[in-house]
Amino acid sequence: MQITLSQKERMLLEDQKKHEQICIEKYTNYANQAKDTQLKQIFNANCQSERTHLDSINQLLSGTIPQMNQQQNQGSAQPVANPSSTTNMNNTQSSGVNLSDADMCTDLLMTEKYVSGTYDTTIFEFRDTNVRDVLNHIQKEEQKHGEAIFQYMESKGMYNVK
Repeated sequence: MQITLSQKERMLLEDQKKHEQICIEKYTNYANQAKDTQLKQIFNANCQSERTHLDSINQLLSGTIPQMNQQQNQGSAQPVANPSSTTNMNNTQSSGVNLSDADMCTDLLMTEKYVSGTYDTTIFEFRDTNVRDVLNHIQKEEQKHGEAIFQYMESKGMYNVK
């Protein structure tokens, strides 16, 4: 199914594309730096999902509605080990900064909150219901990423709900 995007819709998708690229970069760098194996797995799983989101955004920008039924299982934020990406990046540090696991979680939780919010605004700006459904699907997965990070933080005493 082909779609025609307005200038505003295209601009909003380009913004979301940049957000997805930044999420991929952060999750990749932080998976490399994380000390806790469980946290590395969460970061790697979320990174894979962000790659799927980026693919979906690129498809939308090319005028095609992505097939969400194939992506629903791939987009899960469940911790799944990705040994190749973890192993290949273990020896590199992102910009020489050594953040604690808690700092990385806080940064990524803040990032996911922001990205989810931008999807909320973007969804309301689209005319096509099918595109809105795709963006809504991605937003729900962004919220799952935040939930996985929140649950990890809470279980490790990094986030205390009062």
